[in-house]
Amino acid sequence: MSDTHFSEHFETLAIHAGNTADPLTGAVVPPIYQVSTYKQDGVGGLRGGYEYSRSANPTRTALEENLAALEGGRRGLAFASGLAAEDCLLRTLLAPGDHVVIPNDAYGGTFRLFAKVVSRWGVEWSVADSSDPDALRAAMTPKTKAVWVETPSNPLLGITDIAAAAQIAHDGGARLVVDNTFATPYLQQPLALGADVVVHSLTKYMGGHSDVVGGALITADQELGEELAYHQNAMGAVAGPFDSWLVLRGTKTLAVRMDRHSENAAKVVDMLSRHPKVTKVLYPGLAEHPGHEVAAKQMRAFGGMVSFQVAGGEEAAVAVCDRAKVFTLGESLGGVESLIEHPGRMTHASAAGSALEVPADLVRLSVGIENAEDLVEDLRQALG
Repeated sequence: MSDTHFSEHFETLAIHAGNTADPLTGAVVPPIYQVSTYKQDGVGGLRGGYEYSRSANPTRTALEENLAALEGGRRGLAFASGLAAEDCLLRTLLAPGDHVVIPNDAYGGTFRLFAKVVSRWGVEWSVADSSDPDALRAAMTPKTKAVWVETPSNPLLGITDIAAAAQIAHDGGARLVVDNTFATPYLQQPLALGADVVVHSLTKYMGGHSDVVGGALITADQELGEELAYHQNAMGAVAGPFDSWLVLRGTKTLAVRMDRHSENAAKVVDMLSRHPKVTKVLYPGLAEHPGHEVAAKQMRAFGGMVSFQVAGGEEAAVAVCDRAKVFTLGESLGGVESLIEHPGRMTHASAAGSALEVPADLVRLSVGIENAEDLVEDLRQALG
């Protein structure tokens, strides 16, 4: 595969980076190399560096080159899931006795990884409001090796100033990790703002069609990239060739999809903001959102994720989810279809009773690319 980049414009990179025409047939889409091992030209004579598909696979290479180009990084790595990517990153960066600062609003699976898995091998962690630079700075210790942020966050749509967080982390001798799943590289590029590593659940917007599970790490630091690649191979939770091919297909349309997700979300937010049964709308595109100015500075648009709270508490929120028809009740996000969920009972149930517990009256939307009028009317009838 070639890492030749045809343009610095995102839309062109998304279609061409990593997508070299097949040299044998001229196929414009990289083949699915559904293979485990490769014929060697003599002992140690590898063709293109391929020997075993856990270590490298041409289809995965194409995706990894594409991801690196889209995030403006030097090394991209694709994994079997977002949590597999996070696990590899943590075991690369940390050792027993090290400390990590995590946000007070984070994906429930990330919290579970820290609280139930990583802590068992001696890594300490503490929670801070990453949208508050002073709180983030106060959470740092001499043992802090990583600061972890999500922006926008899941599910409360909080915004962290990436450049400020990077400065705080680096001043303390730590690396800044940014989960860029909600924004995608089309809307936001954390590496350009000082982040050291970007994390993605490729399952979401990058794949975009709710038909693949995957994860990724991207870094601009070549040495760190090599360390991550070593651990990726040693631990083995790599993206398979067909999954890589599906995500590579998804990234080609990422720009146009994110434009539509953002446009539809703005129309949904407009209706929710005026509905008498909605007590609060959480969306960084709203001028009254506390992170609006930062989001406007570091994002191209405000994305397709919307959360809101309803009058009547938990049971009312669950009822809204149950009554939706165009919005599908389901976990995950970022597909072309609209999804609705109750975070407290679904994606963030593992955070119950912790500092990351979410409000019981909260509903989270992944606004898809259907006709916006249909989405608005569906939510209106679901609210009753």
